[in-house]
Amino acid sequence: MKKIAALIFILTFVMTGKPDGFAQVVVDVEIAPPAIPEYEQPPCPVDGYLWTPGYWGYGPAGYYWIPGVWLLPAEVGFLWTPGYWGFERGYYRWHGGYWGNHVGYYGGVHYGHGYDGDGYHGGRWEGGHFRYNTAVSNVNRRTVRNTYEDRSVVNSRKPGGASYNGPRGTSAQQSAGHQAAAAERHATPTRTQESHERAASRDVNKRAAVNNGHPSFPARSAPARSAPSRSQPSRMSAPSHGGGGGGGHRR
Repeated sequence: MKKIAALIFILTFVMTGKPDGFAQVVVDVEIAPPAIPEYEQPPCPVDGYLWTPGYWGYGPAGYYWIPGVWLLPAEVGFLWTPGYWGFERGYYRWHGGYWGNHVGYYGGVHYGHGYDGDGYHGGRWEGGHFRYNTAVSNVNRRTVRNTYEDRSVVNSRKPGGASYNGPRGTSAQQSAGHQAAAAERHATPTRTQESHERAASRDVNKRAAVNNGHPSFPARSAPARSAPSRSQPSRMSAPSHGGGGGGGHRR
Protein backbone atom coordinates (compact mmCIF):
# COMPACT_ATOMS: atom_id res chain seq x y z
CA MET A 1 0.00 0.00 0.00
CA LYS A 2 1.42 3.32 -1.06
CA LYS A 3 2.29 5.68 1.68
CA ILE A 4 0.19 8.82 1.35
CA ALA A 5 2.08 10.60 4.05
CA ALA A 6 1.42 14.26 4.27
CA LEU A 7 4.38 15.86 5.83
CA ILE A 8 2.07 18.66 6.78
CA PHE A 9 4.84 20.33 8.67
CA ILE A 10 2.53 20.31 11.14
CA LEU A 11 1.55 22.43 10.21
CA THR A 12 3.92 25.13 11.00
CA PHE A 13 2.81 28.68 10.48
CA VAL A 14 5.42 30.37 8.35
CA MET A 15 5.35 34.13 8.75
CA THR A 16 6.61 36.44 6.07
CA GLY A 17 8.70 38.27 8.64
CA LYS A 18 7.07 41.62 7.86
CA PRO A 19 4.86 43.59 10.24
CA ASP A 20 1.90 43.27 7.89
CA GLY A 21 2.59 39.64 6.95
CA PHE A 22 -0.14 37.04 7.31
CA ALA A 23 0.26 33.52 8.61
CA GLN A 24 1.02 30.87 6.03
CA VAL A 25 0.91 27.11 6.24
CA VAL A 26 3.32 24.70 4.57
CA VAL A 27 1.71 21.50 3.23
CA ASP A 28 4.07 18.90 1.75
CA VAL A 29 2.79 15.62 0.27
CA GLU A 30 4.65 12.61 -1.17
CA ILE A 31 2.04 11.74 -3.82
CA ALA A 32 1.29 13.98 -6.82
CA PRO A 33 -2.18 15.51 -7.00
CA PRO A 34 -4.59 14.19 -9.65
CA ALA A 35 -4.99 16.05 -12.94
CA ILE A 36 -7.29 19.05 -13.22
CA PRO A 37 -10.60 17.79 -14.67
CA GLU A 38 -12.15 19.42 -17.71
CA TYR A 39 -15.57 20.89 -16.92
CA GLU A 40 -18.14 23.46 -17.98
CA GLN A 41 -18.25 26.77 -16.17
CA PRO A 42 -21.67 27.65 -14.73
CA PRO A 43 -22.90 31.12 -15.74
CA CYS A 44 -22.13 34.12 -13.56
CA PRO A 45 -25.54 35.07 -12.13
CA VAL A 46 -25.02 38.75 -11.26
CA ASP A 47 -22.51 41.55 -11.73
CA GLY A 48 -19.61 41.75 -9.30
CA TYR A 49 -18.82 38.06 -8.81
CA LEU A 50 -15.43 36.70 -9.93
CA TRP A 51 -14.61 33.16 -10.96
CA THR A 52 -12.25 31.15 -8.76
CA PRO A 53 -11.21 27.85 -10.36
CA GLY A 54 -11.46 24.42 -8.79
CA TYR A 55 -8.35 22.76 -7.35
CA TRP A 56 -7.16 19.78 -5.33
CA GLY A 57 -6.81 20.24 -1.59
CA TYR A 58 -5.27 17.78 0.83
CA GLY A 59 -6.48 16.40 4.15
CA PRO A 60 -6.21 13.32 6.40
CA ALA A 61 -8.08 11.23 3.78
CA GLY A 62 -5.86 12.38 0.93
CA TYR A 63 -6.62 14.70 -1.96
CA TYR A 64 -10.11 16.15 -2.36
CA TRP A 65 -11.59 18.44 -4.98
CA ILE A 66 -12.70 21.99 -4.16
CA PRO A 67 -15.16 22.98 -6.93
CA GLY A 68 -14.79 26.13 -9.00
CA VAL A 69 -17.22 28.84 -7.92
CA TRP A 70 -18.34 32.42 -8.51
CA LEU A 71 -17.90 34.65 -5.47
CA LEU A 72 -17.29 38.23 -4.38
CA PRO A 73 -13.66 39.43 -4.31
CA ALA A 74 -11.93 40.49 -1.13
CA GLU A 75 -11.89 44.09 -2.37
CA VAL A 76 -13.13 46.05 -5.36
CA GLY A 77 -10.33 46.06 -7.91
CA PHE A 78 -8.75 42.84 -6.66
CA LEU A 79 -8.17 39.75 -8.79
CA TRP A 80 -7.60 36.17 -7.65
CA THR A 81 -4.27 34.41 -8.02
CA PRO A 82 -5.04 30.68 -7.69
CA GLY A 83 -2.97 28.45 -5.47
CA TYR A 84 -0.93 25.65 -7.00
CA TRP A 85 1.10 22.55 -6.16
CA GLY A 86 4.83 22.64 -6.88
CA PHE A 87 7.35 19.80 -6.71
CA GLU A 88 10.17 20.83 -4.39
CA ARG A 89 12.88 18.81 -2.65
CA GLY A 90 11.10 15.53 -3.24
CA TYR A 91 7.63 16.65 -2.17
CA TYR A 92 4.56 18.32 -3.63
CA ARG A 93 4.08 21.60 -1.81
CA TRP A 94 0.92 23.69 -1.79
CA HIS A 95 1.31 27.42 -2.50
CA GLY A 96 -1.87 29.18 -1.50
CA GLY A 97 -3.83 31.72 -3.51
CA TYR A 98 -4.38 35.38 -2.69
CA TRP A 99 -6.21 38.52 -3.82
CA GLY A 100 -4.36 41.48 -5.30
CA ASN A 101 -4.42 44.16 -7.96
CA HIS A 102 -2.65 41.87 -10.43
CA VAL A 103 -2.65 38.12 -10.99
CA GLY A 104 0.64 36.56 -9.93
CA TYR A 105 2.36 33.26 -10.51
CA TYR A 106 0.33 30.07 -10.15
CA GLY A 107 2.74 27.51 -11.51
CA GLY A 108 1.56 27.55 -15.12
CA VAL A 109 -1.37 25.28 -14.21
CA HIS A 110 -4.12 25.50 -16.84
CA TYR A 111 -7.19 25.74 -14.63
CA GLY A 112 -9.32 26.95 -17.54
CA HIS A 113 -12.05 29.57 -17.80
CA GLY A 114 -9.63 32.47 -18.02
CA TYR A 115 -6.79 30.95 -15.98
CA ASP A 116 -4.71 29.39 -18.76
CA GLY A 117 -1.47 29.20 -16.77
CA ASP A 118 -0.51 32.87 -16.87
CA GLY A 119 -2.75 35.75 -15.83
CA TYR A 120 -6.52 35.90 -16.05
CA HIS A 121 -8.45 36.59 -19.26
CA GLY A 122 -12.04 36.23 -18.11
CA GLY A 123 -12.55 39.93 -17.47
CA ARG A 124 -11.09 43.15 -16.09
CA TRP A 125 -11.85 45.98 -13.69
CA GLU A 126 -12.87 49.33 -15.15
CA GLY A 127 -13.97 52.32 -13.08
CA GLY A 128 -14.73 50.23 -10.01
CA HIS A 129 -16.84 47.71 -11.94
CA PHE A 130 -15.86 44.30 -13.25
CA ARG A 131 -16.37 43.72 -16.97
CA TYR A 132 -16.70 40.13 -18.18
CA ASN A 133 -15.04 38.87 -21.35
CA THR A 134 -17.80 36.76 -22.90
CA ALA A 135 -15.29 35.07 -25.21
CA VAL A 136 -13.96 33.36 -22.08
CA SER A 137 -16.46 33.73 -19.22
CA ASN A 138 -19.92 32.19 -19.14
CA VAL A 139 -22.38 34.83 -17.90
CA ASN A 140 -26.14 35.16 -17.63
CA ARG A 141 -26.67 37.98 -20.12
CA ARG A 142 -30.13 38.72 -18.77
CA THR A 143 -28.65 39.86 -15.47
CA VAL A 144 -24.98 40.54 -16.33
CA ARG A 145 -24.67 43.41 -18.80
CA ASN A 146 -21.20 44.76 -18.03
CA THR A 147 -19.47 42.74 -20.74
CA TYR A 148 -17.12 42.87 -23.73
CA GLU A 149 -15.73 40.29 -26.14
CA ASP A 150 -12.02 39.74 -26.79
CA ARG A 151 -11.25 36.52 -28.64
CA SER A 152 -7.55 37.32 -28.97
CA VAL A 153 -6.92 35.91 -25.48
CA VAL A 154 -8.76 32.63 -26.04
CA ASN A 155 -6.45 29.68 -25.44
CA SER A 156 -7.00 26.89 -27.96
CA ARG A 157 -5.62 24.33 -25.53
CA LYS A 158 -8.31 22.57 -23.53
CA PRO A 159 -8.27 23.26 -19.79
CA GLY A 160 -7.26 20.56 -17.40
CA GLY A 161 -4.22 18.31 -17.31
CA ALA A 162 -1.28 18.63 -14.94
CA SER A 163 -2.23 20.14 -11.60
CA TYR A 164 1.29 20.87 -10.39
CA ASN A 165 4.51 22.55 -11.45
CA GLY A 166 7.48 20.22 -11.75
CA PRO A 167 8.65 17.01 -13.47
CA ARG A 168 5.87 15.57 -15.69
CA GLY A 169 3.78 18.58 -14.74
CA THR A 170 3.97 22.19 -15.93
CA SER A 171 7.33 23.90 -16.46
CA ALA A 172 6.40 27.60 -16.23
CA GLN A 173 8.81 29.82 -14.33
CA GLN A 174 8.19 33.09 -12.50
CA SER A 175 8.65 36.23 -14.58
CA ALA A 176 9.55 39.73 -13.44
CA GLY A 177 5.85 40.57 -13.72
CA HIS A 178 4.93 37.68 -11.42
CA GLN A 179 7.48 38.83 -8.87
CA ALA A 180 6.12 42.38 -9.00
CA ALA A 181 2.60 41.07 -8.42
CA ALA A 182 3.85 39.01 -5.47
CA ALA A 183 5.29 42.13 -3.85
CA GLU A 184 2.02 44.06 -3.99
CA ARG A 185 -0.51 44.45 -1.20
CA HIS A 186 -2.59 41.28 -0.89
CA ALA A 187 -5.61 39.96 0.93
CA THR A 188 -6.02 36.42 2.20
CA PRO A 189 -8.87 34.18 1.00
CA THR A 190 -12.22 35.38 2.27
CA ARG A 191 -14.37 33.63 4.84
CA THR A 192 -16.60 32.52 1.98
CA GLN A 193 -13.68 30.79 0.30
CA GLU A 194 -12.63 29.12 3.54
CA SER A 195 -16.18 27.92 4.16
CA HIS A 196 -16.38 26.60 0.60
CA GLU A 197 -13.16 24.63 1.10
CA ARG A 198 -14.26 23.22 4.46
CA ALA A 199 -17.51 21.99 2.94
CA ALA A 200 -15.59 20.23 0.16
CA SER A 201 -13.17 18.62 2.64
CA ARG A 202 -16.12 17.05 4.47
CA ASP A 203 -17.75 15.65 1.33
CA VAL A 204 -16.67 12.04 0.89
CA ASN A 205 -17.53 12.13 -2.82
CA LYS A 206 -14.98 14.92 -3.36
CA ARG A 207 -12.12 12.65 -2.29
CA ALA A 208 -9.82 11.42 -5.02
CA ALA A 209 -9.76 8.01 -3.34
CA VAL A 210 -13.51 7.80 -3.97
CA ASN A 211 -13.91 9.53 -7.35
CA ASN A 212 -10.60 8.33 -8.83
CA GLY A 213 -9.64 11.90 -9.66
CA HIS A 214 -12.88 12.60 -11.54
CA PRO A 215 -15.27 14.53 -9.27
CA SER A 216 -18.93 14.35 -10.29
CA PHE A 217 -19.51 18.04 -9.67
CA PRO A 218 -16.25 19.89 -10.45
CA ALA A 219 -17.96 23.30 -10.39
CA ARG A 220 -20.59 24.77 -8.13
CA SER A 221 -23.68 25.90 -10.02
CA ALA A 222 -24.87 28.31 -7.33
CA PRO A 223 -22.57 31.21 -6.38
CA ALA A 224 -20.91 31.15 -2.99
CA ARG A 225 -22.70 33.68 -0.79
CA SER A 226 -20.50 36.19 0.94
CA ALA A 227 -19.71 35.97 4.62
CA PRO A 228 -18.21 38.70 6.78
CA SER A 229 -14.63 39.06 5.59
CA ARG A 230 -11.71 38.61 7.90
CA SER A 231 -9.15 39.19 5.16
CA GLN A 232 -6.28 41.41 6.17
CA PRO A 233 -4.08 43.27 3.69
CA SER A 234 -0.61 41.84 3.43
CA ARG A 235 2.56 41.64 1.39
CA MET A 236 4.30 38.43 0.45
CA SER A 237 7.93 38.26 -0.59
CA ALA A 238 7.01 35.60 -3.15
CA PRO A 239 4.31 32.92 -3.46
CA SER A 240 7.03 30.26 -3.37
CA HIS A 241 7.67 30.88 0.31
CA GLY A 242 4.65 28.90 1.42
CA GLY A 243 0.91 28.45 1.07
CA GLY A 244 -1.33 31.23 2.23
CA GLY A 245 -4.83 29.84 1.90
CA GLY A 246 -7.25 28.57 -0.66
CA GLY A 247 -6.31 24.93 0.01
CA GLY A 248 -3.55 24.97 2.62
CA HIS A 249 -4.81 23.34 5.79
CA ARG A 250 -4.76 25.90 8.58
CA ARG A 251 -4.77 24.26 11.99
